[in-house]
Parts: sequence; C-alpha cells; structure tokens
Amino acid sequence: MKINYKYIPIYISVILVIGIFIGGSLQFFNQNDFLVTNSSKAKLNQLIDFIDNEYVDDLDTDSIVDNTVDTILAQLDPHSVYIPPSEQLEVAENMKGDFVGIGVRFYVFKDTVAIIQSIENGPSAKAGIKPGDRILYADGTKLFGRKLPTDSLFTKLKGKEGSKVVLTVYRKSEKRNITFTIKRGVVPLKSVDVGLMLNSTTAYIKINRFAETTYKEFKSNLTQLKNQGAKSLVIDLRDNGGGYMEEAIAIADELLSDKNLIVFTKNKKGRVDKTFATKKGDFESGRLFILINENSASASEILAGAVQDNDRGTIVGRRSFGKGLVQREMDFNDGSAVRLTVARYYTPTGRSIQKPYVKGAEHYFKESELRFRNGELYDKDSIKIADTLKFKTPKGRIVYGGGGIVPDVFVPIEFENADEATAYLMESGILGNFVFEQLDKNRNIFKDLSFEQFLNKMNATDLYFNLFEKFISKHVNGIRLEQSKSVVKRYINAEFAKQLYDEKAYYDIVLKEDVMLKKVLHKK
Repeated sequence: MKINYKYIPIYISVILVIGIFIGGSLQFFNQNDFLVTNSSKAKLNQLIDFIDNEYVDDLDTDSIVDNTVDTILAQLDPHSVYIPPSEQLEVAENMKGDFVGIGVRFYVFKDTVAIIQSIENGPSAKAGIKPGDRILYADGTKLFGRKLPTDSLFTKLKGKEGSKVVLTVYRKSEKRNITFTIKRGVVPLKSVDVGLMLNSTTAYIKINRFAETTYKEFKSNLTQLKNQGAKSLVIDLRDNGGGYMEEAIAIADELLSDKNLIVFTKNKKGRVDKTFATKKGDFESGRLFILINENSASASEILAGAVQDNDRGTIVGRRSFGKGLVQREMDFNDGSAVRLTVARYYTPTGRSIQKPYVKGAEHYFKESELRFRNGELYDKDSIKIADTLKFKTPKGRIVYGGGGIVPDVFVPIEFENADEATAYLMESGILGNFVFEQLDKNRNIFKDLSFEQFLNKMNATDLYFNLFEKFISKHVNGIRLEQSKSVVKRYINAEFAKQLYDEKAYYDIVLKEDVMLKKVLHKK
C-alpha cells in the first residue's frame, strides 16, 4: 500500500480521534437512573416492536436500534458516543490497565504470528517463549497461512485467568517445533511508559493515558525517582488523549498543596462539584514541568490546567486539544454501552477549555489538522485567542480559556531538520515492523552486547538507515529520509533498543535530542 506523506497529518488526526474516543474524561454511572417514562420514549420502543413483529421482510432490528442510537447521539456533542458489544470489551480492557492472556507482543509476518517480545514476568516469558518464535497452532487450531484478523488471534490467545492453552511454536534459531503449555494470567497494560532520570536531579515520567492503574503506576515511579535524587520533575502528557479524570486528579493531588482547587464540574442543573488537593502530596515542592501538544486532551488538560492555574509549574509545548466535557459510561444488557456527556469541567481559575463543536464532529476533530495549515504549530503568535477569555492565576499570570491549554513556554513542532511527516513516521508502527524483520534475519549479531556496545555498533554504520530507506519506499510515497538522517537513525536505534532490551532503553535514546526537553533543561 502506498501512502502519500502529505496526508500524514490526516492519518494522525484519525489516530487522535480514536485516542480521544477511548480516552475521554469518564465517570461511572448507574444505568437504573434512566427509566423509560415519557411518551416520546415509549413511541420509539413501540416503533421497534411494530417493525420486529409486523414488517413484511425479515430485518435485524438490533442494527436498526444501533443506527438509531448513533443518529440520536450525533445530535449532541462529539464525545457522546455509542460503543457496540464488539468494541466494548476491548475499550474496557484498555482502560482497566490489564487483561488476561499469554503476555506477548506479536507481529503478523508473512501470514504467521511472530513474537516480537514476551512481556517481562508474563506467562509466555515464564514458559520460555522467545522473540522471533512463530506460533503455528493454539490448542490445535492452525494460525499460520490463513490471514486471520487480529481479533480472531486475540480470541485464541486470551481466556479466563488460570486456563491453559497449548501452543506449537516454530523456533527459527533452532529450526524446530516446540510445544508449550501456558497458563493464562493477568498481563498489565502500562499507562506509564517509563520513569527515568534525565540528569542527577531531574526526573521524567511519561504517561500515555489515564487508566484505572495510572495513579498507582505514577506513584511507584515517583517514589523510585525521588529515592534516586529527583528534585525536579517533568511529566510528559504529549499525545495522551485522556481517560479517567479521577486518576488525573489523584496525580494532581501529589503535586499541589493542601486545599488548592484542582478542578470543578458543572452539570445541566447548575450543580457544581469542586475537588481540592489534600495534605498527602509527595511532590508539592520542587520544580515541575508538564509537556503537552495538540494531541493532549481531556484528563491531560485537567492535570495541566490544575498545575498552571495554581502557579505550581511550567506548561511547555503547544496548545492542547481542547476537551472540557465529562462523560459517564452506561452499560446496556447486550454488552454495548453509551458514553454521554453529563457535565463540563473548569480549571481552578474558572476556565472552560472546551473548543467549539457547533459545526459537527467531522469539523471538530479536523480542527487539529487545521493547526498545521494556519501555522500555529510553528509560531505561537498564530494561536487565535479571544481577549474575552482571559483569566488570572493567584500570582497574576494571564491564562486563556476557550479551546485548550495554551502553554507558558511555546515549543514549535520541529525535529531538527526533519519535517513533521518524517517525525510522525518515526513513531509509527511501520518502523517496528522493519526492525523486527531485520532482527529476525540474524539476532545473534546483537547477542550478549551491553547497551553501550549496542549503541557504538549502531552509530558506527549507516547500514540500517539504508535498509530502512529501501523498506519505506515500498510502503510510503514521497518521503525523502536523507535530509532527516540523524533523526531517522536515532529512532531506528531506539526501536532496536526497545525490541532487544526494554522501553527504558528506547526513551534513553529518543529523549537525548527531544526539543521540548532541551527547552526544559535549558530553562533550569
């Protein structure tokens, strides 16, 4: 498949829509509070019954209901959505923070399920599954040569906790088949990618979404980093589409002093609910920086807004997405669910950062794409802000509402000499596929290398850069990598490090030349 690079911002917008859909600010809700009582609701139910019982042709009334629900919700706001049963389990699992399975990252390579990595301490790792192994059969079901969809593969590998699955695996390095009996277990889905020290006193924590376990993960990383000497903290919320607002609030509580207002919500009846920080914070002093960009949304904006409005830290990056609506998720008996917007949230100074959605969902989500065109991602002066939406923090700083969090320190989108299309490409799945295929040819060339030896080996050659150029020409049109060579090589090295070592090794490489972090460390 050929992809024209000029459309990459559009692809990113699509990915963002999916991320925001999964990661809205959520609260729990009791569906029994909604009872069918008035005549309009009764009429809708009666119509479905008429069609089901009397219509001349056989119809799937379930699909009619689903379409009706979608049509109704489309009249509301872009974040009030219906989730069919086929998607609800995956969405809920993603937000739960773990799942039951065998614990592997895999890649369907030439119609075969190839293992990229076994998750550390997971069922497969304990059983002895190795990177490069091919899963041929699961409980006797053939998995290779069938072009099975990903959800079918997941069905074969997932199951109840403690249940067993018998895998027949081809180990390429030994040229033989091996049978493994694996007991399925709980496998974590990390929402905190990494916590590490940037230097002797500055810690860095990357949060990819706000799931049920995010605060616990954050707290664990923060404790470890403080024990390593952290006096300053950088929290990276770039490309974080949000999630459970309670998790963002709990993290804000670790950063803010007692009785600081974190956020407040207001519903249609005018009820205001305020949430304040408590005495328990573990990082209420020390320099604090929050990194955001145009894809930081919802719960990410709650956290960034709380820090900014309380004069607690510095917001660095580009204007955030602009989602200030709160959803509650209500389950139906058939396994589907609806997420309904039930309130707006406001930052401590009283700002609503919700951007307009009167022109419909399509225009709403494409607004991020428009920021590429109007120059906002390159020049802070291109940000359009209404003077009527100015607010003041306790120390008198001016902050703005009406469409995202405007950073205190603006950092344009730039990756040295790379354009944004190349930069986004480096963070896409296609690079991971390339690296897997290279490792699969001969893993032994990296065997027993220390991380330092690995870096020296990679930096001493252009071999993989040249191979990636050839690889990418088969999949993507119009991108010339030579002008971005240093960036491309860095991301290639990082992906190799992730697959050979771990997530921390990946970030150890990519963060060294990160433009926003350079701004933070220089500011210090």
